[in-house]
Amino acid sequence: MAAQYVAPQLVGYLTVLSLYFGVSAAVIAHNHNHSPTFSGRRANDWFGKVLSIFYGYPTFAWIPTHNLNHHKWVNKPGDATITWRFSNRHNLLIASTYFFVSAFYQRDPIQQFVAKAKASNPKIHRMIRGQLAFWAAANISLLAIAVGLHGVGEGLRVWFFATVLPAVFALWTVHLFNYEQHVHTDPWSEYNHSRNFTSPALNFLLFNNGYHTAHHEQAGLHWSKLPELDARLAGFIDPALRERSLWWYWFRQYVLAPLWPAMGTRQLGRAPFDTEKLDLATDDVEAVNGNSARA
Repeated sequence: MAAQYVAPQLVGYLTVLSLYFGVSAAVIAHNHNHSPTFSGRRANDWFGKVLSIFYGYPTFAWIPTHNLNHHKWVNKPGDATITWRFSNRHNLLIASTYFFVSAFYQRDPIQQFVAKAKASNPKIHRMIRGQLAFWAAANISLLAIAVGLHGVGEGLRVWFFATVLPAVFALWTVHLFNYEQHVHTDPWSEYNHSRNFTSPALNFLLFNNGYHTAHHEQAGLHWSKLPELDARLAGFIDPALRERSLWWYWFRQYVLAPLWPAMGTRQLGRAPFDTEKLDLATDDVEAVNGNSARA
């Protein structure tokens, strides 16, 4: 980001790297949410604020949508991030638009969490307000710096490619990862509720985010210890849910499967619901509301 602000001619050359770092920030935000990076509360709070610049949203939102909701329901009714909300089919259209649907339905648990904190937990409410204020101020400041250094036209271009695009891509990608890790898995299974990607290179680059069954087994376990837990769980997981390569999985699912359906994924266990007969927009929101109220 700094390099592109100082030398706008690098915009474009550094875009791919910026997108990767944005996704990395999203994964770090996820890991920091489950297992705080520092021993001190103040350091963790500031780290969460800084991550929000690159991740694209204040990190407190992980608590109501992920900790209190997704990890409780794991793609079952009540999960605001379910992969089968309007269809249990697995294709490129649903995968690529999942971000917009999932983000829309995560509004309710976030709003309820903020309202509850405002009513009964001033400390958490201050944390939320502080993160929102920092996130907004940081983005406005970065826009002002870009325009101040390079003028309106060039400044907007630098700000968009160095700041906005990586953050938006991070948000979209972290939702896509959630979709791929749960679509056509068995929500009611003890071990087959998640798809795992075991490539050492991928897990090196994304902080072991591919070991998703292990993560759901022990959500607070530090990310560096997930390979050990995955090795212990591997024998209990359906082989269809252990993919070596994310890229080959994507190519097989979205390029080959439309031509040869046998190459695509199949629903494991009992399908979550017959979504054509269920008014999910009503039923799921009520389930989420009940979950948030209990939390």
